[in-house]
Amino acid sequence: MASDDAPAPPDDTHRALGLTDDEYARIAEILGRHPNHLELAMYSVMWSEHCSYKSSRIHLRRFPTEAPWVLVGPGEGAGVVDVGDGIAAALRIESHNHPSAIEPYQGAATGVGGILRDIFSVGARPIAVMDPLRFGPLDDARARWVAEGVVSGISGYGNSVGVPTVGGETVFDETYADNPLVNVLCLGVMPVERLVLGRAEGAGNLAVLLGSTTGRDGIGGVSVLASAGFGDDEADAEKRPSVQVGDPFEEKRLIEACLELLDRDLAVGVQDLGGAGITCATSETAAKGGAGMDVLVDEVPLRQPGMEPFEVMTSESQERMLAILTPDRLDEVLEIAARWEVRATVIGTVTGSGRLRVVDADGAVLADVPAKSLEEDAPLYDRPRSAPVDLEERRAERAASLPAPSDCGTDLLALVGDTRWVWSQYDHMLFLNTVVGPGGDAAVLRLKHPTTGEDTGRGLALTTDGNHLWCAVDPRSGSAMTVAESVLNLAVVGARPVAMVNCMNFGNPEHPEVMWQFSESVDGLSDGLRAFDVPCIGGNVSLYNESRGRDIDPTPIIGVLGVVDELDRVPPAPVLVDGGHVLLVGRTDPVLDGSRWAAMHGHRGRGQLPEVDLAAVGAVAAAVREVVRSGLLDGVHDVSAGGLGLALAEMAVRGGCGASVAGVDGHAALFSESAGRVLLCVSGDRLAAVRDLLGAHGVPVEEIGTAAGGRLVVDGLVDLPVDALAHASASWLSDALGSGTTQG
Repeated sequence: MASDDAPAPPDDTHRALGLTDDEYARIAEILGRHPNHLELAMYSVMWSEHCSYKSSRIHLRRFPTEAPWVLVGPGEGAGVVDVGDGIAAALRIESHNHPSAIEPYQGAATGVGGILRDIFSVGARPIAVMDPLRFGPLDDARARWVAEGVVSGISGYGNSVGVPTVGGETVFDETYADNPLVNVLCLGVMPVERLVLGRAEGAGNLAVLLGSTTGRDGIGGVSVLASAGFGDDEADAEKRPSVQVGDPFEEKRLIEACLELLDRDLAVGVQDLGGAGITCATSETAAKGGAGMDVLVDEVPLRQPGMEPFEVMTSESQERMLAILTPDRLDEVLEIAARWEVRATVIGTVTGSGRLRVVDADGAVLADVPAKSLEEDAPLYDRPRSAPVDLEERRAERAASLPAPSDCGTDLLALVGDTRWVWSQYDHMLFLNTVVGPGGDAAVLRLKHPTTGEDTGRGLALTTDGNHLWCAVDPRSGSAMTVAESVLNLAVVGARPVAMVNCMNFGNPEHPEVMWQFSESVDGLSDGLRAFDVPCIGGNVSLYNESRGRDIDPTPIIGVLGVVDELDRVPPAPVLVDGGHVLLVGRTDPVLDGSRWAAMHGHRGRGQLPEVDLAAVGAVAAAVREVVRSGLLDGVHDVSAGGLGLALAEMAVRGGCGASVAGVDGHAALFSESAGRVLLCVSGDRLAAVRDLLGAHGVPVEEIGTAAGGRLVVDGLVDLPVDALAHASASWLSDALGSGTTQG
């Protein structure tokens, strides 16, 4: 990595900052001298896993990222796609796993704040948030404390800033004990012409810091929190200063000020201050613009006295943006900021030197580094990867060897459980655009023109999905199945997929098995994306998710954006309606490996997943999408986690109607999670028309029962009152977590 004659580090400061000896040597080689403490701090945050993706970039390059409708792909604040009518949609997903493990309320709240800034940094107004969450088991007191704090943080910030939370996922599992996953996705819209990127161009232009003052909260967050596991309570307490503190009301003012600034074309470039703070924003904008920048460190407004330059440059205090503008526009920008009560301060000047310099009030140069070196020269590791040594042994242990349940109904009751308690804490109707909110297979929003507010008659659909149980068995196939699930979730609301973002949550990258999982997962997601012609437009990598020496199960979370070309009615809900015919579209592979049922019986991370035929899934998605748009259905629901049994139970509970189902060949067919299946509920007078539409697509269709009465009966397997299913579904989470009024 570095030449043999690079100067040796004088002490262990670099190690305390998370840099290796080789990385220090490379920095010294770039500079031609030893870095000082400030420069070392700047490199440490910019070369962290969170900012540089040094362990993952080599694999992320394999994602398909291009399509005619992609305006901005990976590498910017948010991915952007053209969704027609002169409208662009911006999409981004991020993780705040480690901060939330230490300080759940603020960790989650600032995760929401950060993802909102990613969206309006490219010129889009945030219109929706989704929150895929993973916590430890509900019988663990700390897991309950973390879950309550995280949900409260998301609701406290999102509700206050005025952006609806329209969906997500909540999973409780032993693999996330001590290491929760708090992933947050945001969608925004803008006129295509308002798209702006973070570029510092034009020598003499000004760098203006907008928003909050800078404090010591969040210092070293990307290096301290993103590169270490958890589990030691005393050590975790020491990390609390690395967790940022959010202010949603400041964020709201910042959103409006920045969007007005962009509407009036007053900025050359805009950049969010997230991980690595001012160091990241100044170096990235300068590097992308092929410029340099002089940062006036003493001009940065502080909330705490006596802060050292390295603290100012690396603080991750929230609600801050950097705008690059020509000097003649400064007065207009200051006027906008004053009207919105947003602090605006000139903290730097763009130069033609290509160097990032930190200068004090006396003109002394405190740091002087090539701007591009902080990002483009970051280390790139092809870390060792190897499959588990016992992989073949694991694959030979099939769930088919588990004893058949004496009562499938008891197992089904143990599987049901909605997350109403979680999303009841969120306001999902802000903007009054929400057509389908939390509790559906995918969220649906009216697509209105962001300038005129005119309804286009079309919609945007969003889904977030992930399944650690699948990926623990086979990370490649499990990841492909995750893409298939997302595509079907969009299909059942009548949407076609147009873009994907991903949050790659994995364990310690220094473990070869973890890097094997990561590489396999990238390939599995790519397989799915190519099969459905969906580009990856951005993402996030969260590594070192381990606690007490144990890596989490591989958990790629994806968010997929879809377009509803004609939104002239509310899509059918996942319900059974009295008198309806129940159809199963798609073919069942009665394999239980990787299923929730198998995990419930102690069989996890073993066996072989059901084979996923992506072409067949695509055909089912196209067929279901057309039937949904036809308006012929009373109810529709995809079959995924929990299998056919859970899908039937969820439709029964949601519709308050039972069903009599036949032809399900044993518990394996009932609980298998094989990909590419959808349940339909159709009235008798529309049955022939639905069959004709499905037949035109050549997909397998089987009528398996009739909706009626107050019991769910699956011949020979299940006989349960719908009321019992509803009680089990509604009570499991609220009983464990209480009233939902916990504050962090």
